[in-house]
Amino acid sequence: NRSFLTYYDDDRQLHCTYSYAEFGTVVQQAAVFLHDRIGLRRGDRLATILFNHDLTVVFYFAAWTAGLTVVPINIEEPADKKRFILEHSEAVAVCCWHSSVEEVNGLQRDLPALRHVIALNDHGVQEDKSHGARSEKSLSQSAQGHASYGGSLADDALIVYTSGTTGPPKGVVLTVENLLTDADAIADWHHFGVNDRVMCVLPIHHVNGTVVTLMTPFYCKGSIVLNRKFKSGTFWRRLHEERVTCVSVVPTLLEFLLDANEDLSPYRLDRFGGFICGAGPLLRDTALRFETRFRFPIRHGYGLSETTCYSCFLPSDLSPEEHRHWLTGYEFPSIGVPLRHNAMTILDQSGMPAPEKTRGEICIRGGTVCAGYFKRDDANEAAFKWGWFRSGDEGFYVRDNQGRPFFFISGRLKELIIRGGVNISPLEIDDALKSHPLVQFAMAVPFEHRYYGEEIAAYVVPREGSSPPREMDLLEHCRRLLPFSKCPKVILFGQEVPYTSTGKPKRLELKSQLASILTAYRDHQFKEE
Repeated sequence: NRSFLTYYDDDRQLHCTYSYAEFGTVVQQAAVFLHDRIGLRRGDRLATILFNHDLTVVFYFAAWTAGLTVVPINIEEPADKKRFILEHSEAVAVCCWHSSVEEVNGLQRDLPALRHVIALNDHGVQEDKSHGARSEKSLSQSAQGHASYGGSLADDALIVYTSGTTGPPKGVVLTVENLLTDADAIADWHHFGVNDRVMCVLPIHHVNGTVVTLMTPFYCKGSIVLNRKFKSGTFWRRLHEERVTCVSVVPTLLEFLLDANEDLSPYRLDRFGGFICGAGPLLRDTALRFETRFRFPIRHGYGLSETTCYSCFLPSDLSPEEHRHWLTGYEFPSIGVPLRHNAMTILDQSGMPAPEKTRGEICIRGGTVCAGYFKRDDANEAAFKWGWFRSGDEGFYVRDNQGRPFFFISGRLKELIIRGGVNISPLEIDDALKSHPLVQFAMAVPFEHRYYGEEIAAYVVPREGSSPPREMDLLEHCRRLLPFSKCPKVILFGQEVPYTSTGKPKRLELKSQLASILTAYRDHQFKEE
């Protein structure tokens, strides 16, 4: 009868709660539904095109109960990316929100392996009836019985598709053991237990939301407060009302809370222990201002989808002075010390360990490292080398007086743009810009940004012999092709096409050249119209 899941949707004034027993019952019903009514079997892949909702959590756990692999897809992704993931993952069924059924049915016509479309609404499964009419059924009406399926720690639990710097997205295969291993490491590091209530404000189609704020509380017998999305206006009040002990955020959300600058005196936050923070560049200035203003610690860490989620954190046993030193005493905030079950190192280009304070590539191995990329032997060969997973991130380490290695990220060897904790491939933006008839060359580059860690600018070379396009015209062109989060916010024009002699775009060099110009936009809050 202990509380397990509490769900809030502030926009639609929805609120529901589940005890462990109630959650277990509805998960069993959903597992029976997937197995008996839909016909899915162990090893099948179930894609989800959903947002944060209690039923999304139910169907994740039901799929794992039935031995299925979940393939989460952001509901806001463009149709061509959804189609690619559905096809590449060989998904047999897709679970989507009822408002997405028409779009998904359109995709299904081109995907012979995708045999089932399961529509959900707030009340449960929405089933097709004759003549296009629909009826609603709760899961208890849709399925009866108790599911009992054989399973293994080696079973694939998730295939998470990540944006790549070259080519299409890659599907990261995470096993049941990966999820439980990282949950164990996170729970151990932060001393989570049965009395902890962890709040989720990040999307659960990402590993951060899934692993930190679903799997970890479940693993340590704690409870979850799930929000449809982050809202600064209700954030602190919810921590107070739900007696939350920890919340996982990205640096962008810290900036939004600083901007809101809410008076916390009406709230009782004595149980709240601080913020898990990662998944994007944290500025020293942001960390210092936030901890000074709100007096709660930032538990800064680092990880990738390929390492399930977090691989390291700042230790919790640091004195306030030591904590401040590791957050602000170097050019970058430290990402901390490796968690148990995995090891980290810095390797040079030859795969040899780099000395202390020497920059190289951050590499990781151990129980949190993924099983590999789905159907991508080429990517596996490049990423797994010298007995390590190569992160593609540049970094270094510094030892403390106990000999512990504190790691730092100094830059990215990969060219991903990380905006608000979300990886964005610049190639998508390049292609959108280049589709404009007045553009000869275009390249998306990130710039340091107060709210999102990184925001997106674009360098454009107009076509010769034509009048140059206006900045506003190009911005509007991108907004017709891309979601707002992926659109450039600033356009810079030039004449030189920055390619190497071998024909590769010099994105990092261009980013460095434009950094001083884009400094003026660091604190500007770009808003979607």
